[in-house]
Amino acid sequence: MQRVAVAWLVYRLTGSAIMLGVVGFCARIPLFVLAPVAGVLADRWNRHRILLVTQSLAMVQALVFSVLVLSHRTRIWQVIVLALLLGIINAFDVPTRQSFVIEMVEDKKNLGNAIALNSSMFNLARLVGPSLAGMLIALLGEGVCFLVNALSYLAVVGSLLMMRFGKRQGGQSPSKARHALMEGFRYAAGFAPIRAILLMLALVSLTGMPYLVLMPVFAKDILHGGPETLGLLMGGAGLGALTGALYLAARKSVLGLGKMIPIAASLLGGGLIFFSFSRSFYLSLALMVMTGFGQIVHMATGNTLLQTLVDDDKRGRIMSLYAMAFGGMMPLGSLVAGTLAGWIGAPWTVFSGGTVCLAGAVVFAWKLPMLRAVTRPLYVRMGIVPETPEGLARPPQSPEP
Repeated sequence: MQRVAVAWLVYRLTGSAIMLGVVGFCARIPLFVLAPVAGVLADRWNRHRILLVTQSLAMVQALVFSVLVLSHRTRIWQVIVLALLLGIINAFDVPTRQSFVIEMVEDKKNLGNAIALNSSMFNLARLVGPSLAGMLIALLGEGVCFLVNALSYLAVVGSLLMMRFGKRQGGQSPSKARHALMEGFRYAAGFAPIRAILLMLALVSLTGMPYLVLMPVFAKDILHGGPETLGLLMGGAGLGALTGALYLAARKSVLGLGKMIPIAASLLGGGLIFFSFSRSFYLSLALMVMTGFGQIVHMATGNTLLQTLVDDDKRGRIMSLYAMAFGGMMPLGSLVAGTLAGWIGAPWTVFSGGTVCLAGAVVFAWKLPMLRAVTRPLYVRMGIVPETPEGLARPPQSPEP
């Protein structure tokens, strides 16, 4: 709800696609810059406590936003500052939350289902939230969306307080922390499947995902609608994402997930290409469902494969790189997309992003047989696949860059 409200607020205040890109950039760039440090902390500190702090701070941010908007004192610079603040909070929250999932799953064979169920809950909210936000904005204004978001954190913090986990070791000295940071980069760069998954996620996030910041332009100027139209388009993407997450949650094994990465990226790219040419609301809504499906299947599949491939003691750092690749590249893409939209228009900007996603899917599919050959022995040792098929090996403990 807050994401839709921010986008509509910015476009209402400025009428500028470039400013949509700027705010999107500020909201995401801290994740790109700070996520590696957060990954080190997630591997060394108590993840449960980190989440309590980050979720509490996010609640305060939403509350401040609601007070400013409801009092009609909002200025664009305030929106930028608050977006940057939430980006800093998320830079520490996202890697910690992603690596925290495995602490709640005893059997690694169930990890893929747990991640997919987590995505299902997230995307059920994405389905309901934007549509509800569109109606609330039309009736009561953006400030109510920020207030509802602030109040929702009470349930999140309350749920975290009800959990009980064992103590984790404390933080390390700065020199050891720097060593751990570089170790994580070398580990990811030295194992081809992890490297390929992260690069593909980064490409899609840079070129495909920025369509989200341009949704107000499509809703208002191309489809000639209002906040309800924006909410329904975002809700359509949420419906597709929820469907994709439920599909992954129903899978019984991680086997075969590798091929889902290029398939999902192709669905995302193709959906964006056709969406860029659509001038019909209902066709655009259907294409948003397709795009949302491809987006979440690509993201959750990459998450699942990384979680099953990585060593436990490096999980936080690898998930911080995942956060950089998936979430951290989006601000750069948002800034580029907003600038391009000001020059060549939103439709051609979205078309270009979809084309690059399709090209990346083709390259990944070409590399897939080699990646499978490297990975299968690892799954054999984990007991996920029988020993008879040829397969995938554990990443080297000290890989060369």
